[in-house]
Amino acid sequence: MTQKRILSSLSPSPGTAFPVLPARGRSARPLLGAALTAVAALLVGGAALPGPPSPPHGTNILVMGTDGRPAAGGACDCADALMLVHVSAAEDRVSVVGLPRESAARLPAHRDVRTGRERPARTARLGTAYAEGGSALTVRTVEAMTGLRVDRYLQVDFRRFTAAVDRVGGVETCGARPPEGASPARRLLAGGPALRYLRSRHADGGAGRVRRLQRFLVDALRRLQARRLLTDPVGAARLARTVLGGAEQGYDTAGLVRLAGVLDRVPATATEFAEVPVTRFAPARRGSGAAVAWDGERAARMFSTLDADHSLTGAAGASAAGDPPRFGNHPAVRGGSLACP
Repeated sequence: MTQKRILSSLSPSPGTAFPVLPARGRSARPLLGAALTAVAALLVGGAALPGPPSPPHGTNILVMGTDGRPAAGGACDCADALMLVHVSAAEDRVSVVGLPRESAARLPAHRDVRTGRERPARTARLGTAYAEGGSALTVRTVEAMTGLRVDRYLQVDFRRFTAAVDRVGGVETCGARPPEGASPARRLLAGGPALRYLRSRHADGGAGRVRRLQRFLVDALRRLQARRLLTDPVGAARLARTVLGGAEQGYDTAGLVRLAGVLDRVPATATEFAEVPVTRFAPARRGSGAAVAWDGERAARMFSTLDADHSLTGAAGASAAGDPPRFGNHPAVRGGSLACP
């Protein structure tokens, strides 16, 4: 999909908080703290959707971190974080784009999985797609918003995240970068502490959950590579089963183990991280809280770049990682700039 085609589809329709883009591929059948999403994206690829991916465009994986803990009136069963992971066609680069669950989105018509009611297309927050239609509706919504085909998806909850971190012996990470000349404090986090650390709004002096997540993700990949946990077929299969649990996702274990091997070959300098550009808070709507509106032009450029299988940071490299990034300004950064020194 060309950038011109994407931009031409960005004219708002009446009553729509954020204009949507046409999906390039077929929809799926059948946002946890951000930490869950990150680690899950590194470990496994998820459930294959109908039809093979287009090799010239790489592979797009939608990762859905879900919170299935009991809540007042029943289980939450909601999406806490979402990420679009792009593995290049040459399998030598991984791009991770965060999609805020508070994003204003246009949900297509669907049957509500909670009530069985048929619901017409309407504007709501992106996280609502999972609550009302599970992974299938979330994939359809993200495809429409980004113009990208989602080739695979993965949904993982809090419990499986903490179990996966424990299985690899914890993840050593460090917090926000200290003043020049000082060394950041390293910490080895087990599953439970890792989840609390990444979901905290006040850790590292309020350095920001997005940046904290990105650093944790890079450090997790380095630990998995150092311990050769992604290339051991038995260990990789056990890790995949831990992350996936017993949920019916339509996944193929062999495919997940193969992806683990691909990730093992990608150095931190060949990973890049970004958030979809946003421009403002959209007004609250009845039945939905306030949402953030994407910056249509910059988002179109970002997803056109991924659609062409190009790097988000470019040959010249990326901007320095700020702590925290300013609202609406999350420039793409390379993983090498985020790793513990």
